[in-house]
Order: sequence, then C-alpha cells, then structure tokens
Amino acid sequence: MVDVQGTVADGFGPVRDAFAANFTRHGERGAAVVLYREGEKVVDLWGGTKTPDGADDYDGGEGSDGGEGPDGREESKGGHEPWTQDTAQVVRSVTKGVAAAVPLLLHQRGQLDLDGRVSAYWPEFKAAGKERVLVRHLLAHRTGVPVLDTPLTPDQAVDGISGPLAVAAQRPVWEPGTAHGYHAQTYSWLLGELVRRVTGRTIGRWIAEEIARPLGLDLWLGLPEEQRGRVGRIAAVEPPAAPASAGPRLRPKRSVAEAYRDPESLTRRAFAAITPVPDENDPAYLAAELPASGGVATAEALARFYAALIGPLPSARTVRSGGRLFAPATLTMARTEESAGPDQVLVVGTRFGLGYMLHGPACPLLGPGSFGHPGRGGSLAFADPEARIGFAYVTNGMRRGVTADPRAQALVRAVRTSLATLEA
Repeated sequence: MVDVQGTVADGFGPVRDAFAANFTRHGERGAAVVLYREGEKVVDLWGGTKTPDGADDYDGGEGSDGGEGPDGREESKGGHEPWTQDTAQVVRSVTKGVAAAVPLLLHQRGQLDLDGRVSAYWPEFKAAGKERVLVRHLLAHRTGVPVLDTPLTPDQAVDGISGPLAVAAQRPVWEPGTAHGYHAQTYSWLLGELVRRVTGRTIGRWIAEEIARPLGLDLWLGLPEEQRGRVGRIAAVEPPAAPASAGPRLRPKRSVAEAYRDPESLTRRAFAAITPVPDENDPAYLAAELPASGGVATAEALARFYAALIGPLPSARTVRSGGRLFAPATLTMARTEESAGPDQVLVVGTRFGLGYMLHGPACPLLGPGSFGHPGRGGSLAFADPEARIGFAYVTNGMRRGVTADPRAQALVRAVRTSLATLEA
C-alpha cells in the first residue's frame, strides 16, 4: 500500500480514496493531484516514488507510436526516492493548455488579432499555400500542418530555429480552416514562433514573466538548471492484470489501432514529427521551450493556473485583475467550440476551443463547460467555471493512450461525486 500524503477539505474524501486506489488498481507509481475551488485549495495529495521503481525507462514520448509499446527499454536505476509535495514533472501535452493562454492574453491586451492572418506577424509562414491561415486556426488545430515531410531530429527540435523554419516551409495536408487534426508536435513551433514575432520574447520567457512569477507557480517552459533535482523521471508502466471476473479489457477501435500502426498515416506522421523519439528525461529536452509537450510543473502550479484563468486568487502576487488571468470575454473565447467531429490525426471525434480541449467522449472533463488539456500517457489539467474548479493531476508513470487515462478519469469522477454531495 502506498502512503498517500497531503490534505483534503471536508467533503472531498472521495478524491483521496480514488487517488489511493489508483496505485493498486491502475499501477500508479508516483503522482499528485490538486484541486482549487473558488480560488482556495481544497485537495493537495501526493504519493509514490519520484522515479518509477522497477519500471522501464521511457523511450516513448509525444512522438511515439500510441498503439504499441516503446522500444529500446532499459531497466530503471533506483526508484526509491519518495514523491514529495514540491516534486515537479514533465507534463507533455498538458503544456498546450498553459501555452494557449499566451496568445489569448496577448489578444486581451490588444497585441494580437485572433482573426488576423498568421503571416501578418510572421511573413515567411505564408509559403506553400498558408497565406490565409488565421491565428484562431492555429489555436484550434485547423492549420493543416500536423506533420513534417522531413521530421526533425531531437537536436533540431530544441534549437529554436529548425522548427519554425520547417513549419513555415511545410505545405498543408488539408486546406487550412476546412478541417481539424491534432498538431501533436508542430504546435510547439507554430505557437512558439508566433509569440516570439509578436512580443520579441520566447514563449517560455513570456510565461515565466507574465504568468508563473506573478502567480507564484512552480511551472516552467524551459526548466532552469537549478530546478532539475525536483523533477521526477518518467517511465512506461503497465496496469496490473485485471482479474478474470472483470471480463475482457477494452481495446482501441480497429481504425484507431490501424492509424497508429500505419507509418504513412497522419497519426503516425504527426507524432513522429521529431524522429527518433526524444528522451524526455534528458536535461537538454527539459531546458528547451516546446509548448506542445515540454512543460514541467507541479500539480499545485497547474491547478492554481487554471483557477486563475477563471477567477481571482486571494494570494496571487499580481497587479492585473486581482490575480484573475482571463477577462470574461477571453474566457468565453477559450471554451467556445472552434473544432468538432472527426479528428484527422487522432481519428476519433475531438472538440477544441481556442487552444483548449473541451469536454466530450474523447476527453471527459468535469462537465459541459470545462476546458483544459490532457497529456499523452496520463496527466490532465482543466478548469470548470460553473463549478469554480481548477484541477490538475500529474504522474510519472506513462501509460498508453492520449486523452482519457483511467487514473485521471477516476479522480475526475471523484471530484464530481464530492461536489454533488456538497451541493445536495
């Protein structure tokens, strides 16, 4: 049994129960969950080990084949250092939700037109039929550039130059604005370069100066060297074998599984925009500013970030809006549906607002008004304005899957149960 640490407010006991159960039922190794309600922290739990004990080193990052297990595994060393309250973690595509706040805040401040053409800020981007791409297309995964004809190496992916050049030269695989498909990796260079052109700052620096520092968040896009010791090591984990009484295990639909196996599919090509798969535990990767997948954060920081998007935080050290990041109009734009239906990359139906995944079968959140972003392999963070909730779950045990990890979903259901009981 894992010794779960932390506190829960009255009424949120089901969240503690679900978090503890994840270690026995779902093979959790090290994790944390934090919940803010009405600007105050009501759940703060952590447990397990900082390095997954006995797990395999993970060689299957955001660019790995989602339908197959990672290759080239080696036995992990150590693994007995406990997860602590201040342990931070690579959160993969959860980073997209943090990064999406930057263009929305720039729009809120009058510095960026969401209905303007990307090429108005980044002239080179209009090449190869992309002259009509709008900023909102980029945020809603409608740009048509989820793949690269020539994938980048891990070194090129983090050099700050090769990625923007590659997406600017890339011809769209569908007419921009007419369909949507998850830009799993290319989102890094699309969004990062747009922000640099508009502000003169890298997106990691902008987040540090305008979001993380004012709100007191242990959140980085570009991890400082002095913070490396706090970061848990990610690794692949397999769930415990289900008892015979549980019946057959659910498997991906044939079309989804085939898409991940087919090297020519948009699915495989999108996740392989960096080839070979980068080592997400490498200090160079952690130091890079990859807004699609490279963020490092504590669960506390992510939950607090989402709480700040929807309402003031009493303890925020910011002079803007009393700690609230999004004005009401910006909040409405963030979670208004921009893309819905068959996803050209993920194959299943997905829903996106401006930079955020929205509640739906592919990405179940707390309720219809929720918005946020999962990370491939497990982590999840979101806000629900109606419930006045900011939620974050982070893990170092990477499981197969992109959007609906059973550990995260168990916690979301527990939050829903707790709120229903409190409001009854």
